[in-house]
Amino acid sequence: MDLEEALYEALDDEYRARATYRAVLALFGEVRPFANIVESEGRHIEALAALYRRRGLPVPEDRWAGRVEAPESVAAACELGIAAEVENAALYDRLLEAARGEPDVEAVFQRLREASQTRHLPAFQRGLERERGGSGRGEGRRGGRRARWRGGEGK
Repeated sequence: MDLEEALYEALDDEYRARATYRAVLALFGEVRPFANIVESEGRHIEALAALYRRRGLPVPEDRWAGRVEAPESVAAACELGIAAEVENAALYDRLLEAARGEPDVEAVFQRLREASQTRHLPAFQRGLERERGGSGRGEGRRGGRRARWRGGEGK
């Protein structure tokens, strides 16, 4: 895998996460932790876009915007977020190999991996506990449908 492919995979993953969290917010309103994390995903996207611009490369378009369906409940969305953040760490572990010798890319990938594991993952875990704790929010509002992504592989 070359550096440009690694940048694309990282950016595409961040676009998908942002689209997912936006879909959750559109369905359930400003629920935690999605309201905070969606802003963070925007910052991650901007950090990756800056790497593209620094190299004179065009920033790929967001193919996920408006194409992600929210899960049926906030609890299911938190479960999806937990799984996505675990997968995100594995993705950045792999992409860091392709970034060897590119200090700016390595630094961004490390920072994004750390944010995923030390902030986003625990926030989704807390959100799931909150939802399971009987708050009554997010219970089955989508008729039992699971999260789906149209036009690409799921995260």
